[in-house]
Amino acid sequence: MTTGRSRIESALEAAIAGVEADSAPPMLAAAVRHAVFPGGARVRPLLCLAVAEACGGRNVPVVDAAAVAIELLHCASLAHDDLPCFDDAATRRGRPSVHAAFGEPLAVLAGDALIVMAFDTLARACAEAPDRLAPLITIISRGVGLPNGIVAGQAWESEPSPPLEAYQRAKTGALFVAAVMSGAAAAGADPLPWRPLGEKLGLAYQVADDLIDAVCDEAQAGKPTGRDVALKRPSQATRLGHKRAFAHMEELVSAAAAAIPPCNSSERLRALVRMQATRLAPRQLARNAA
Repeated sequence: MTTGRSRIESALEAAIAGVEADSAPPMLAAAVRHAVFPGGARVRPLLCLAVAEACGGRNVPVVDAAAVAIELLHCASLAHDDLPCFDDAATRRGRPSVHAAFGEPLAVLAGDALIVMAFDTLARACAEAPDRLAPLITIISRGVGLPNGIVAGQAWESEPSPPLEAYQRAKTGALFVAAVMSGAAAAGADPLPWRPLGEKLGLAYQVADDLIDAVCDEAQAGKPTGRDVALKRPSQATRLGHKRAFAHMEELVSAAAAAIPPCNSSERLRALVRMQATRLAPRQLARNAA
């Protein structure tokens, strides 16, 4: 049986291969591929698939397209986030970031191309299920745009005194919300009951990211660390201290597991949340935070 991870990788490969035509600028096509492969844990699309399955989703093309769109938008946000005008990160996932490998202009364009690809993927997959398209576009657009999506999260960093909760809900939480709600919508179910799961898990990921930035080195994190302090950004690690922030992250993960609506796959979903909690808190991070 195809695992969720291999299913996501196959769907992403098909989406990227579709833009690698002979007529495409070869360096831009290479930058797009570099931004997507090899990926990280693919947590957001895995959540999307898991929720769709829990909701009885049987339209595989639509469910896969929703998961792919979420991951393409995540990769786009990383390509832009690493730029010198934002985090100025030379590495990502343990290798050169897109702008470090291909230059700033192509990193900007690669991120832009991935955003367009995400919505094109959705439109194509929903040709046979047009009733799913509008809900999916609405959910995912809100996860990336204004007033509370990734774009807003990035913009809060340019404000003089960004409110920590609003900043982190937008920068990280919004796409987790979009991932779980789009999984439900792709399956034809009501997405609203799934929102709390995305909110809690997204906040947990942001607290973990704050801790990784504060206590891990670049080799452990796969990207530059110490950026929150250097760039004077709000952080739960700074606000609460490492030990309390670590406890807060664990509380959020527990709250996420408890927020899963009644469904046939609730135990499997709780196991997925717990597995991600283990990934969020590697032993070295737990020791450092304590």
